[in-house]
Amino acid sequence: MRKIKTGFSTPNSKLVKIGTLAAMFNILPSTINFYTSEGFLRADGRTRGGYRLYDPAKAMATLKKIESLQNKKRFSLKEIKKLI
Repeated sequence: MRKIKTGFSTPNSKLVKIGTLAAMFNILPSTINFYTSEGFLRADGRTRGGYRLYDPAKAMATLKKIESLQNKKRFSLKEIKKLI
């Protein structure tokens, strides 16, 4: 897993699309899709076109927790899913 960036601003908890969220955290959009489909992340809304929208602050907390548990504690995603 790539190191997650944390230096971004989220004025008024602005919701962002998956591509923007992935760029903020230096990860692939497919990673966001995977974590969403597995229940680690939850979309906070949708656009009129049906695109999922995420709160970057909530996503950062979850992604940092996953990164920490994977890298420091060596937990599998299956184990992490039980904790989150």
